[in-house]
Amino acid sequence: MAKFQRVFVIVLDSLGVGRMADSDSFGDYDVDTLGHIAAKADHLVIPNLQRWGIANLHSLQGISPVECPLGYYAKLNERSAGKDTMTGHWEMMGLHTTKPFITFTDTGFPKELLDELSRRTGHKIIGNKAASGTEILDELGEEEIATGNMIVYTSADSVLQICGNEETFGLEELYRCCEIARELTMKDEWKVGRVIARPYVGRKKGEFVRTPNRHDYAVKPFGPTALNALKDAGLDVISVGKINDIFVGEGITEAYKSRSSVHGMKQTVGIAQKDFNGLCFVNLVDFDALWGHRRNVNGYAKELEMFDEKLGELEKVLREDDLVILTADHGNDPTYTGTDHTREKVPFLAYSPSMKAAGPLPETDTFAVIGATVADNFGVKMPEGTIGYSLLDQLK
Repeated sequence: MAKFQRVFVIVLDSLGVGRMADSDSFGDYDVDTLGHIAAKADHLVIPNLQRWGIANLHSLQGISPVECPLGYYAKLNERSAGKDTMTGHWEMMGLHTTKPFITFTDTGFPKELLDELSRRTGHKIIGNKAASGTEILDELGEEEIATGNMIVYTSADSVLQICGNEETFGLEELYRCCEIARELTMKDEWKVGRVIARPYVGRKKGEFVRTPNRHDYAVKPFGPTALNALKDAGLDVISVGKINDIFVGEGITEAYKSRSSVHGMKQTVGIAQKDFNGLCFVNLVDFDALWGHRRNVNGYAKELEMFDEKLGELEKVLREDDLVILTADHGNDPTYTGTDHTREKVPFLAYSPSMKAAGPLPETDTFAVIGATVADNFGVKMPEGTIGYSLLDQLK
C-alpha cells in the first residue's frame, strides 16, 4: 500500500537556490535567484515557506530559519547538460539529457528555415531576433496587424516563438503556423525544444497584451518517464499549467491549463479537494516568464508572496496521507546580467501532515530523485534507462 495516496509536485519555475559547481562553464557567476531576491527586493515576507524550512535550506537576508520546520529540505543539483525548462522537468521524471537543446539567441533563425516557414504558412516573416515578448509587440505589433506579416522571435531559451493578434491574425491561424514551424524544426540542425504560440490583443503600441491562450509545441521526451510508469500502473497523473505541454501529453491522464501562477495554485487547491490517487504535477511559470527573464526583482518577490498565501490555503485542505514537494527546474536570477536562465541548484521541500519528523536531507546529484520518490511511493518501477533514486524512506 502506498505511503502517500496523493503526491503534489509543485514547480516554482526558475526558483534557483545558488550556483552549482559547474555554473561558471554556463557563463553564470555568483548566481542565486532566491538569495539575491531576499537581499535586493524592497519587500519579501513569506511566512508559510519560512515554516516549511526555506530559510533553513538557504540563508536569506531578513528571513530567519525556524527551530522546527514543517518538513524535510535539501538542495538538488542538475545532472543534465542544460538550464532550460524541458531539461529540468524531464530530469525530475528520470531523463538524463546529455546534449543541450539548440538556441538561436545570437544569430536569429537561418534563412533557409524562415524561407520554408514563410512558404508553408503564406506569411512574410518579420522580427527574427532574440527579444522580450512585450518589447517585440511594441516594435512590430502594428505592422503585423496592418500587413498580416508574422512576428517570429526567440530568446535565451531553445524556442521559436510566433506572435499573432487574436482579432486580426486569428488564434486558429496562429496555431496552424506554429504546427508547421514545429514540423520544420524537427530537423536536427533546427531542433528547438519548443515552438510557442504567443497570442495577444490590442491595436496599437502601448496597448498590446498577451492572452492566456499561449500554446507550447514541445519535442516529445526521448524516452518514457516516471509519468508514463504511473499512468501505465493505473494511477492518476494530473497536470497543472504547462506540464502537459512540456511532456507533450506523455503520461498525463488529466490536464488543467492555467491563466497565471496564482490561478494555477487555485486550481491545485481545487484538485486537492477532490478524490484522486496518484500525482498532481504543477508548473507555476510566472516567476520565470514575467519576472526572471525581465530581471524584475520586486515583481519576483511579489509573486513569491502571492504563492506563499496560496500555499497556506493548500495546507488547509491537505489530507493526512498527502505529500507535497516544492521544487524548481532551473534558476533565473533577476539581479544577473542578460535575460537567460541561470545554472543553479533547486530546492526540495517535502511536507505531509502525517510526518513525525523533519529536517535536512543530503544534497543530491540529480533532480531525478523526485520522480523516483513518487514512483517508489506507489510501488511502480521506473522505466528502463532512467536515472534517480528514491528518498521515500527518509520522509518519515
